[in-house]
This record gives sequence, structure tokens and C-alpha cells, in this order.
Amino acid sequence: MSSRRGHLIDLTPLKASPAFARMWIGSTLAGIGGQLTIVTVMLHVFELTESTFAVSMIAVAGLLPMILAGLYGGMLADAFDRRRVALIAATVTFASTALLAALTWTGTETIWWLYALSIVNSAANSVGMATRTAIVPRLIPRRMLAAASALNGVAFGLTVMAGPALAGLLVALTGYGWTYTIDVVLMLSMFLGLWTLPALRPEGDTVRPGLASLVDGWRFLRRAGNIRMQYVMDIIAMTFGQPLVLFPALGTVILGGGAFTTGILTAAVAVGTFSSSLFSGRVVQYRWHGRGIARAIEAYGAAIALFGVVLLIGAFSATPAGEGRPHVLLIVAACVALALSGASDNISSIYRNTMMQAAVPDAMRGRLQGLFVVVVTGGPRVGALYAGTIATLTSLWFPPLLGGILVIVLVALLARRHPRFRAYDAENPEP
Repeated sequence: MSSRRGHLIDLTPLKASPAFARMWIGSTLAGIGGQLTIVTVMLHVFELTESTFAVSMIAVAGLLPMILAGLYGGMLADAFDRRRVALIAATVTFASTALLAALTWTGTETIWWLYALSIVNSAANSVGMATRTAIVPRLIPRRMLAAASALNGVAFGLTVMAGPALAGLLVALTGYGWTYTIDVVLMLSMFLGLWTLPALRPEGDTVRPGLASLVDGWRFLRRAGNIRMQYVMDIIAMTFGQPLVLFPALGTVILGGGAFTTGILTAAVAVGTFSSSLFSGRVVQYRWHGRGIARAIEAYGAAIALFGVVLLIGAFSATPAGEGRPHVLLIVAACVALALSGASDNISSIYRNTMMQAAVPDAMRGRLQGLFVVVVTGGPRVGALYAGTIATLTSLWFPPLLGGILVIVLVALLARRHPRFRAYDAENPEP
């Protein structure tokens, strides 16, 4: 029994720090609501315009504001009381969602309102994400940071699995107004988690937000070889190993099953993320986080390459697929590969987040988390460009197969050339 418990997720951070527990619960519920709104806005825009391009422009329009907000939000978190910064960001998110609900209930919503409020929502979320992550090391001991990152993986898996599914169901049953309103109600839990925190001013010398503060953060990153290396490895994984943009076409052309297959493939990644966090007991006990990051990302590349092999088999199958003729065995195999990719990515994320929180000084933590938000939000969009372009020039199976191999080779070469990163010890963290 004890061995089984040793493999399960470590709940110690929730028990040891009521403040962390309240913030985690609030962030999880608000995250589900945030996913509700993201998917609902996409459905809403499509209903108003009947244009897939208009839906894609939601992400494109919000990219630059999200990046700028992540950078500036990190500077705010290193200059002022982080509790207050997080509360202000949550208030902006709450207000933008409430306005979405009000406009929808009154029938005055337009495509431009949906775009504008989505941009505001995304920017505020970037500030809130950077700030809340910088808060965590002030609430729990360093030895619990890896377990806290695993708990955040559970939260992310829940939000990605539950949010989109509930959005489709609620829009179909109740309409857009009620769906936005439910997000507004769920957002209240975030305020409960943040309001009960103590004041959390940055430790050490603070620099007012501005160019000097940003330059100071970049200078630190240039000196912090371990932090910089995990950024580079993550960018490689997201650039060459993000097949999400291919999913709609796969449900029509190679795997069959239409939109249902697209939904299953998307959910498989989240299932892998959730499961790897749920059984992360041994993962968080591993102290060599540099090696852990490299091996997890190499495993991620292998899973993406396996996904490409499954698609290759489907592309040359004797039985053509279609929306009404799904290749069930190939869909199952593809889901297994994607679940493995989600699990590997989450394990890498546990080690990367722990390294960020343990090795970076508190006075610099907000800015580095802001840069991390930029990497996390910008990387998948570059990956979508790679996958979409290569698939257009070649075939749908080629981007994941080539990309997975590139991830394995490039990360292995980087790990080999940087022994200091491989030797990173969580018990003696150095940036």
C-alpha cells in the first residue's frame, strides 16, 4: 500500500500551506471558467461570421498584447505587492468576462467586442499567471516546489479536459449568455484564493517597471545558463512538436471520424497531462532536474514521432478514411501517442517550473516568469506555423514525424554540450 501511495501525487503542499491550497483551488476553478470563455468566444465568433479565418484571428490578434502583458506583468510582480498585482489582474479578467455576458444578454455583442474583450482577457491572464507563479515559492518550502508543480499539472489537465467539453454542452443547452455568466461566477473563487493571501512584496532591491527593469531581467537570463537552457529546449519542443493545428484535417482525411476525432485527439493530450501528475510521486522525488528535463523532452519528441508514424500508416492504408469511416485502431494508436506526449511534456514542465521557482532570486522571479509566459504563449504559435507550412508542402504525416526526430536530436545535442545543465541538482539550485 505504501508503495502505491509513493507513486501517487504528493498532496503535502495543500496540507502544509492553507494559503497555497486556497489559491490552487481558486485558480483551478477560474481556469475551468477561462477555458469555457475561450471556447465559447470561438463558437460565438463563428456563429456571427461563419468564417474559420475570423475564429483564427482571435489568437492572432491577442498574441502581441499577451506577450507585452506577460513582460510588463513580470516587471510589476517584481516592483509591487504581488498579491495586489494578482488581484488587479483578476479584476480585469472578471470585468471583461462580465461585460461579455452583459453584451450577450442584451443582444448588443458584435465581432469587434468579442475580439477586444478576448484581447483584454488574454493580457490580464498573462499578468496573473506570471504573478501567481512568482507567489508560490513564498507560500511553501523549497522542498515542496516540485509537488506544487505536479498539482498545477492536475489543475491544467482538469481545465483543458473539462472547460472545452462544458463549453460545447452549455452553449448547446443554455446559450452564450449563461455560459459567460457561469465563468463570471467561477472567477469569484480566484478572488477568494488571492484576497486571503498576506502582503507579498518582492524581497531585496526592487526596480520600477520600465526599460531598465526589463534589461536587468535579460542580463540575469544571459548569466543564468540553466534557466536559459530550459527555455531553449522548451522552444525546440514547441516549435517542432506541436501537431494541434493538423487535428481538424486528420479527422477528415487520414484517420476519419470528423470533428469527433478532432476532439478525442485534443483530449488525449490533456489525459496524459492529468495522469502523469496524478501518478507523479516518484517524479517529484528525482533531484537531477536538468537531466529530467532533457529526458522528458526527448520522450516527448519520440511520442510525436510515433504519432507521425501512425499517420503515415493511415495515409497509405488500403481503406480510405472519411467522416463516416473512421480508422478506429489508428485513432486509438494516435491517442496513445498523444497521451504519452502530454505526460512527457507535463513531467518536463514539473522540473522546469521547479527550477524557475527554486533557482531564480525572489527579486527577479516575476520578470523571469513573464519571459516564461512569452515562451509558453508564443512557442505553440510558431509550432502551428511550422506544422501547417510543412503539411501544405508535403503531407499531414510528415511534420510530426520529422518534428519529433528533430526534437530528440537537438535536445540530445544540447544536453551533451552543456554538462552543467545535466548536473543541475534540485537540492543545490543554481540558475
